[in-house]
Amino acid sequence: MSVEHRRGTSAVTVLGADGVPLADTDVTVEQKRHAFAFGNIGFDFIPLANAETDGEGRSSAFGAASVEGLAELSELWFDVFNTATLPFYWRGFEPVEGSPDTDRLLTAARWFADRGVTVKGHPLTWHTLAPEWLTERPLDEIEKLQRERIRREVSNFAGVIDTWDAINETVIMPVFTAERNGISRLARSIGRIPMVRLAFEEARQTNPAATLILNDFDLSSAYECLIEGVLEAGIHVDAIGLQTHMHQGYWGEEEMLAMVDRFARYRLPLHLTETTLVSGHLMPPEIIDLNDYQIPSWPSTPEGEARQADEIERHYRSLVGHPAVQAINYWGLTDDGAWLGAPGGLVRSDGTPKPSYDVLKALVKEEWWVPPTVVRTDAQGQLTVTGFFGDYELSAHGRTARIELTPDSDTGRAQLG
Repeated sequence: MSVEHRRGTSAVTVLGADGVPLADTDVTVEQKRHAFAFGNIGFDFIPLANAETDGEGRSSAFGAASVEGLAELSELWFDVFNTATLPFYWRGFEPVEGSPDTDRLLTAARWFADRGVTVKGHPLTWHTLAPEWLTERPLDEIEKLQRERIRREVSNFAGVIDTWDAINETVIMPVFTAERNGISRLARSIGRIPMVRLAFEEARQTNPAATLILNDFDLSSAYECLIEGVLEAGIHVDAIGLQTHMHQGYWGEEEMLAMVDRFARYRLPLHLTETTLVSGHLMPPEIIDLNDYQIPSWPSTPEGEARQADEIERHYRSLVGHPAVQAINYWGLTDDGAWLGAPGGLVRSDGTPKPSYDVLKALVKEEWWVPPTVVRTDAQGQLTVTGFFGDYELSAHGRTARIELTPDSDTGRAQLG
């Protein structure tokens, strides 16, 4: 698929600080940010944002690089990605009832936001990693506490995190048996659609401006049935989340796009929320639950890295080419502390980039990017900006202005200041 639908052209009149058009003037045009969400998890950098990198240790309980080398790793992160997912797994966020980790996560969220990154919280409602202190509570109390938890997080982080996976893996939620937990008990009692309503309505009422995502790994017809039921029930969903952890091998463009087409028919933006492609041996195909594959060592290999680089390029080209896809979130930058111990990162455990990192950076920041380019205005002070939708900076005579290139921005004005 072509990515031309991600590009636009705008005729911009450039004004000086006095408001007069700058005629026949060289102006440097530079892209600063993509409108498309190129995301990755930001779990590793919570200690760095909180100045907790002295000594040894791991970044978090879920997606945990060692704290040594985080500053260098963050430079690789910011060179490619513009959207960060932060962990709000209830068990880790509030291991002791009444003592949530709000301050540290808020500091981390602001650290990303101050660097121009959009931050997403993941997730507000999920049965896995629900707090142990919730498990045996009466159902009405579980519901009350879940509602309060949603309101608390959405309220405390509003303006810094305005995008949330409102509910995660609802299809399996009421029938989940791997561990006893309070959220699955509640889902069995009230049903899937009421669980979705609970999550979305509490979040929506708390922050009407939030982008709320329905997210799942089950991409079968069961998820389609859930989405249809949710929409028929009048629940306002902003985007559909699709998990694609491909530890058992890349699905290929044909299968991936066929899946995307199935969910695109709901006419909602699609977020590829959790993407993994490994650079080592593939997980055996007979494994049903990826969590069941526990081995002592899963190394990255030269052959696997070449395969991963090829698959990353094919994966991103095909999905960015699909008009329904609004975001791709890769699940981890580094192999160090990666989920399942898999070599799914774009960076090796020693901090060196794999070929897949170089391939993705070449797409996002070279082929799909406008570097500093000198453009001369005409006699009316007008120039043409052509490039991928996103934010651009115009500069001349030591002064700058920002413009946004969107599908609707045929013309515009930029006053340098």
